[in-house]
Amino acid sequence: MVNYNVVKNFTLLVDFYELTMANGFFESGMKDNIVIFDMFFRQVPDNGEYTVVAGLEQLIEYMEDLHFSDDDIEFLKGKNIFNEEFLDYLKNFKFQCDVWAMPEGTLAFPGEPLLTVRGPAIQAQMLETMVLLTINHQSMIATKATRIVRQAQGRPVVEFGSRRAQGYSAANLGARAAYIGGCAGTANTLADKMFGVPALGTMAHSWVQMFDTELEAFRAFARVYPENCLLLVDTYDTLKEGIPNAIKVFDEEVVPRGYRPKGIRIDSGDITYITNKARKMLDDAGYPDAQIMASNSLDEYTIRTILHQGAKIDSFGVGERLITSKSSPVFGGVYKLVANVSDDGKIIPKIKISENVAKITTPGFKELYRFYDKDSKKAIADVIALRDEVIPEDNYEIFHPIYTWKRKTISNYEIRKVLVPIYEKGELVYELPSLDEIREKTKRELDTLWDETKRLDNPNEYIVDLSEKLWQLKDSLLKKHGRN
Repeated sequence: MVNYNVVKNFTLLVDFYELTMANGFFESGMKDNIVIFDMFFRQVPDNGEYTVVAGLEQLIEYMEDLHFSDDDIEFLKGKNIFNEEFLDYLKNFKFQCDVWAMPEGTLAFPGEPLLTVRGPAIQAQMLETMVLLTINHQSMIATKATRIVRQAQGRPVVEFGSRRAQGYSAANLGARAAYIGGCAGTANTLADKMFGVPALGTMAHSWVQMFDTELEAFRAFARVYPENCLLLVDTYDTLKEGIPNAIKVFDEEVVPRGYRPKGIRIDSGDITYITNKARKMLDDAGYPDAQIMASNSLDEYTIRTILHQGAKIDSFGVGERLITSKSSPVFGGVYKLVANVSDDGKIIPKIKISENVAKITTPGFKELYRFYDKDSKKAIADVIALRDEVIPEDNYEIFHPIYTWKRKTISNYEIRKVLVPIYEKGELVYELPSLDEIREKTKRELDTLWDETKRLDNPNEYIVDLSEKLWQLKDSLLKKHGRN
């Protein structure tokens, strides 16, 4: 039986075709052919307009440990389809690719390369599954978290979803991604140990049920944690029993010891109605500083609604709808070949064509530029260009890549390259930031977007265009393959 808790080497976490193709490249004399792949996505989850990139650190950890153990080789040998020389190649595997990526916390938009890999065909293809698995999941959760946190309007949001996550890694890495997206902490203690995401929490309904009465339960908790007394008040009757019992315990067990109560948590019922009643009861009892936390199947839409209705809430605990991104649980990143490289270094662009226009890839070895208004510092547009292009420092014409008659000349801008070097010929050249630095970067990036682009309903479309040279290249390949 495999002990999944001690699996350390994830090299074989690949789609099997990555290995069959690699073996085929080897037998066809193409193992050293240099290729270029891009990872990108076509649509933002939840019909939003931006995505927060997350997961790069875990992808780097994977690439740093890429190796095939003796046990891996014996397993593959037992399939009886792999060339012995290919298996020897895997046994002596050494990562040799160049990698560029968006740093974690960067905002990304549809069609843009989040990550570019250049290297031997065998190796570049072999990264596909883990690139997508790692970046897709955490980017999805980080993006969802930003939406929820924004609707909380400055109130702390704690990630509560471990028990509903799709597996152990999803719980731990989801907590990390939620923190990147702005959550104040997590209920997941292991995520605190692994990543430093603050673990927060007090009691469950079972604590109250273990005692003969709710009042006795509250008293026992307050005696143990007088400095952090936040009581769950909805086990029985929130307004008639829970809150009055909490106030009684604050009076008798917390304040006499020199502390102020943290507050109460409500996990069921009509949140707007109950929190308004609760706020008045706490205020009247002399506890205007006692906080009210809500945690009842919340997401960005529910939070927006109840706050609009006047709910009196100081913080939120958000569970399954965050950790699973329940309303849009799949982030559709893809990993596609965009160019071959000849022996003399010439880039040979490649394209994938589909009847579905959104699935037509953008060929070539590319760079991504982000334009910012010099005065407001807001992001104006992104332009995907070929690597050998030079973007002028002022007055640049952008145009819609499909409706090419939509053109605009922008000026008074600053530009920066969005992709940064991660690996050079298999050697890590990127200095990993701390988790708090990534979280702060996310905040800064979101501040560069206009509010209209961040709204939940019908967000204003952010401009992502192709350079004239790249557009012509793509158009020429479409015509070459009979798509006029």
